[in-house]
Amino acid sequence: MQDTTVTHVPGFLAGAINAGIKHNKLDSAIIYSPSGATWAGTFTRNQVKAAPVKYNQALLKKQEKVKVIYSSSGNANAATGQKGMEDTFAIANKIANVFNCKPEEVLVNATGVIGVPMPMDVIIPSIEQFPSALTEQGGIAASKAIMTTDTKTKTVARTFGLGDSSIHIGAIAKGSGMIHPNMGTMLAYITTDVAIEQTILQEALENAVEQTFNHVTVDGDTSTNDTVLVLANGLAENPVIADTHSIEYQTFYEELLLVCEDLAKQIAADGEGATKFVTVKVDHAVNDDDAKRIAMAVATSSLVKTAMNGNDANWGRIISAIGNSGTEGVDDGKISIAFESAKGWLPVLDTGVALEFDNDQAIELLKQDDIVIHIDMGQENGHSEVWTCDFSQDYVKINADYRS
Repeated sequence: MQDTTVTHVPGFLAGAINAGIKHNKLDSAIIYSPSGATWAGTFTRNQVKAAPVKYNQALLKKQEKVKVIYSSSGNANAATGQKGMEDTFAIANKIANVFNCKPEEVLVNATGVIGVPMPMDVIIPSIEQFPSALTEQGGIAASKAIMTTDTKTKTVARTFGLGDSSIHIGAIAKGSGMIHPNMGTMLAYITTDVAIEQTILQEALENAVEQTFNHVTVDGDTSTNDTVLVLANGLAENPVIADTHSIEYQTFYEELLLVCEDLAKQIAADGEGATKFVTVKVDHAVNDDDAKRIAMAVATSSLVKTAMNGNDANWGRIISAIGNSGTEGVDDGKISIAFESAKGWLPVLDTGVALEFDNDQAIELLKQDDIVIHIDMGQENGHSEVWTCDFSQDYVKINADYRS
């Protein structure tokens, strides 16, 4: 079976254990590059940042290479004050001791319930289990260990040529609820064997995140822990990518972009209680920023999302969300709206004029699990695409019982 995770990349090991944060479930993972790796990261813009986010952000300013990504699930270590920072440093120090590396070569991440102290009495001793848990096929176990309310693992891998070198990229992610842009709104870990300068890798990641993870929304809530990390161990031995204008950079960036887009769509499709993957496409807005603002307003509208769950072609909710998007100069007399799925294309509004349509046909079209909402603003050349899901009764159940 082909490895489609972080261990698709030569030189990376991964594994997972039950540290005791959760009952009888994998809850802690490590991704390890024995040779070290150049790294880059992007983080939540929520002003309340979890302790691990603050720790990693500080490292990014001074540490170009790391060896370990540690990630636990079940506890976010967010809103935990100075104790949360002390616990994060303690975890990094323990891992450094076990793996014979420096604490600043360890990235620490967490996800789960906010405002609860980390159970350090079980976490610290559990780290001793990791050396024997790491394997060249351990990416799947790691992808399971970082899940919270996710219903499935999220993984992707790609291989491509770069000059005379074969380059690998592998990735895992988690994200199902508390998903909304202004970073990545989840945890995603990406590995590659490309040789690349740190500043160039950082620029590539920031651009890729903006075009992909920042176009995903499930519920409009931006998490305290959102993190995307990429590690590049350089074992492909290609000439080091040092120029964003080079063909080599463009090739690598396009592949990284595809990896991030794949993960972003998997996250949207696995929204808590989701039954449908919904794409909102906006064309002919005044500019791309307006288009994204409009698409996001529609994608985050609870009324639109519940209509999608109920197979209801209620375009009035869509045009209302457009009007509430905060963009200037919206002209409802120029707007066109249509729905699309495997069952066909259904226009419902044409340049401000409501169209008659067969409701039974609309229901059949919207019963599909992959829906596209097309919006044409009838103005300039602005375009954007946002990925989301429907809202079901299960979303309320999952989030009402999250701490239980």
